Amino acid sequence: MFEFVDEIPSTNAALVARAGGGDCLLEGHWLIADRQSAGRGRAGRAWSDGFGNFMGSTAVQLAPHEAAPQTLALVAGLALWDAVAACAPGRPDLYLKWPNDLLVRQAKLAGILLERVGNTVVVGIGVNLAVAPPVSGRETVSLAALGHGTDRDAFAAQLATHWAARLEAWHAGQWPALRRAWEERAVPRGTLVSVNDKDHGPIMGGFAGIDADGVAQLRLADGRLLAIHAGDVDLVGEPGSSAARGEA
Repeated sequence: MFEFVDEIPSTNAALVARAGGGDCLLEGHWLIADRQSAGRGRAGRAWSDGFGNFMGSTAVQLAPHEAAPQTLALVAGLALWDAVAACAPGRPDLYLKWPNDLLVRQAKLAGILLERVGNTVVVGIGVNLAVAPPVSGRETVSLAALGHGTDRDAFAAQLATHWAARLEAWHAGQWPALRRAWEERAVPRGTLVSVNDKDHGPIMGGFAGIDADGVAQLRLADGRLLAIHAGDVDLVGEPGSSAARGEA
C-alpha cells in the first residue's frame, strides 16, 4: 500500500514519529514523497532530493529469535538491487557496498537508512532515478544519465514487490541464504577499501565479505581479519581492484 505526499521534511522521520507516538506501522505500507525538505542519510548527513527520484520509507515489525536487526539494511539492499536490475537490466557494474549503498562502478546510485523505535525498524530508501544530487566527497549517478529512464511510481511498485519477497524470507529464518545473495551482488572480495573506524581510526584493506550478523570483514595487509561494526567504507579504485590478491 502506497501513501503519497507532495512534500515532507523526511519520510523516515515521519514514520519514526508515528511509531514513537504509538502507531502500529503495518509492513507493506510505504510513505513516498515527491520532495523532501530535510532528508537524511547515515550519521545525520543531509540527503538532497531531486524531483522524479524515489524517496520512501517502510517499516518492519521485529519478532523474537529473528536474525540481528542490522541485517535488515542488507536485506533492503538486496531488494533495492533487484528493483534497479529489473529497471536497468544487463548492468554488470551494479554493486552493493556495505552497509547501505548501491553503486554503479564507484558512483552512488542509492542509499538506505535504518532507524529503530522499540520493536519497529523504519527503512528509508532514496534512489537517483531522474537526477543525481551532489554528495560531498562522493561521485553520484542517476539511472536517467545511464540511459534507463524510469518512472518513479513504476519503480516504487518494483521495489515494494521485491522488498516484500526478501522480507518474507528474512522473517522465515532464511537470513543465511539472503547473506549469500547479498555477497554475490556486493563489491568483489578483495576490493581495496578504506574505513574510518571509530575504534581503530583510518584503515585500508581488502573487503572480505560479511559475517553471520552482517558485520563487514576487512583483510589487512598482514593477513589479519578485522570486523568493522560501524564506520564509512569507501572504495579505493574500481570494484575488484586490489593492492594485493589472495584476500579471503
